[in-house]
Amino acid sequence: MASANPFVYGEIVSSGAFADREHERARLGRDLAAGQKIFLISPRRYGKSSLIRDVMKGLAADRVLTVEVTVAASSSYVGFLEAYARALVSADTPAGRLRRWTTELLQAVRPELRFDAQPRGPSRFALAFPTVRTARDAARLAAEVFALPGRIAAARRQRMAIALDEFQTIAAFDGGSVEHALRAAVQDQRAVGYVFAGSEPSLMERMLGPRRPFYKAGPVMRLEKIDERLFAAFVEARFVASGIRTEDGLGTAIVELGENVPYDVQRLAHETWDDVKAAGRRMAGLEDLHLTLTRLLDEQHTVFEESWQRLTLAQRAVLRALVLENGRELLAAEVRSRHRLAGASSVQSALAALVRQDIVMKEDARYLVSDSLYREWVARRTF
Repeated sequence: MASANPFVYGEIVSSGAFADREHERARLGRDLAAGQKIFLISPRRYGKSSLIRDVMKGLAADRVLTVEVTVAASSSYVGFLEAYARALVSADTPAGRLRRWTTELLQAVRPELRFDAQPRGPSRFALAFPTVRTARDAARLAAEVFALPGRIAAARRQRMAIALDEFQTIAAFDGGSVEHALRAAVQDQRAVGYVFAGSEPSLMERMLGPRRPFYKAGPVMRLEKIDERLFAAFVEARFVASGIRTEDGLGTAIVELGENVPYDVQRLAHETWDDVKAAGRRMAGLEDLHLTLTRLLDEQHTVFEESWQRLTLAQRAVLRALVLENGRELLAAEVRSRHRLAGASSVQSALAALVRQDIVMKEDARYLVSDSLYREWVARRTF
């Protein structure tokens, strides 16, 4: 039987695919089980959603009711409330009891229920609030929905853990009043743990500021990068366990090329493993990594070129300088002169625009290209 690729990216992964994160998993699971309200802040592609899913799976095994909702998946406040209510009332609820259970819990807001037949598997449970038409209606509905976790935990006599992923999106709903409503509801739900997780650190930090409702509402976890040596050892160990030996330094090279961003490291390792396996070889080395990188850059060329063309000339110049200078000292006169950049204020404006477009992110005193493949494309194929 052929070995399966041991590296996973682009989807929620199981604990076996994690490198490290034992401390974060243990702390998050412990706090949620104790009814804490935790704020998890992580840049994109650090494995936040996979971490949450793994912790929730462990809690469910300990008979904690678990609910996961991605806030950014909803296009409106009412749409979010419908998705959230549906997830709450269907948590570990037999299909035969869903209608009665929902009606009992949401008497005051008259939900519309239906079961949509699926081509395969059980019918899909759908819940809507068609009578909600005004901001006042939405506020009443929010009060009912946000109170549900406490009522469910009490009725079931079970603890509950709720994950609201991409939580920063909630600030765009209803002029921000949703934050006040949610904070007022959750602060008294002692049997319910919450993790409010966000992948836009600057927005999440602002939501926790002293003038916002969630100020000092609970502990803050900031997902950091994995120790480079541990990550490199993990990569090499996964290669070896799958029957492919590695040349010295391969794990370190993959981690460095991927900027130690978990998604990017797993992607490079996955694709390199695939190429080595397809070639029928039992040894992977630096040359294989560079061949894989070249292939990936060729495959992504059109996408990256379109992104490059959408930038202004000033933004292109700053992005290329950022790549060549490793994201440091971009406002310094010497750097600006070397790369023919405009004044410091113009460079700052271009950097802000690149951050807003999620092309660049700021990490401490450095600016980094969010996608390591795009960084390599800019370095190798622009002038």
